[in-house]
Amino acid sequence: MARRKNGRDIHGWLIVDKPRGLTSTAVVNKVRWALAAKKAGHAGTLDPEATGILAVALGEATKTVPYVTDALKAYEFEVRLGQSTNTDDAEGEVIVTSDTRPSDDAIRAALPGFEGDIQQVPPAFSAVKIDGERAYAKARAGEDVTLSARPLYVESLRFLDRPDNDHLRLELVCGKGGYVRAIARDLGELLGCKGHVTALRRIWSGPFELEDAVTMDQIETLAKQPELDEKLLDLTAGLTDLPELPTTPEGATRLRNGNPGFVVAANAEFGDLAWASYQGEPIAVGTYKAGELHPSRVFRL
Repeated sequence: MARRKNGRDIHGWLIVDKPRGLTSTAVVNKVRWALAAKKAGHAGTLDPEATGILAVALGEATKTVPYVTDALKAYEFEVRLGQSTNTDDAEGEVIVTSDTRPSDDAIRAALPGFEGDIQQVPPAFSAVKIDGERAYAKARAGEDVTLSARPLYVESLRFLDRPDNDHLRLELVCGKGGYVRAIARDLGELLGCKGHVTALRRIWSGPFELEDAVTMDQIETLAKQPELDEKLLDLTAGLTDLPELPTTPEGATRLRNGNPGFVVAANAEFGDLAWASYQGEPIAVGTYKAGELHPSRVFRL
């Protein structure tokens, strides 16, 4: 017999400003404990040393995680020029140094080459799987790790400032699967000066911004109290990039049973991903086809 999960059936999003030093999984576990929630997950992993937005989904909101994960995200990060590390960040061992320091103009001129649809090789110390094993596990064991380039969409890479000759601050807006560490590494290679990330902060993720976020201290203070429930965003906050299609009582019944249901599509075209609602309540997400929504995920609220 399957083990029954304990906890409340609570649905929505808690947006956390993740501090340095915690894994994304540790944050999710703390949120689940603080809200006594039966089910929780997150949209987009942050490395332990990274800070900023970690969107935690509760209950049925976990079904909307893919739509947030697939959305654009923005990062502010600092690059240490003149050094390469084996992890492409400050946690690793310095393996190559350079006395070359490019000018601000040279840096600005290089940035557009990282925009648009590019190919990016993930860091050797990453969660990419090789023959069923994480790349970082192989790298930590001293094995040579060779990863293939992967497609990445970069909407923008902007120069923010240069605190000193050895450091550079940039802002990156990119799609799913991007490694900021790889951007720093490849920029350093292109400029002939080497480079690695020393600080990274996610400033927005899909529909979620830092103004939506709570801190871990707040979560600790408000744990198991109604005031923490009040910090939750609605389940539909994860669907704001998709069209909402109202349905009829009959359509809602069909959709709840996993069948195509009639919807009013004022702002969707054939083949669009969309979500159906009845009297303001989310019913299902699916594909719009000829007046009906064909559900792929049904909400059980």
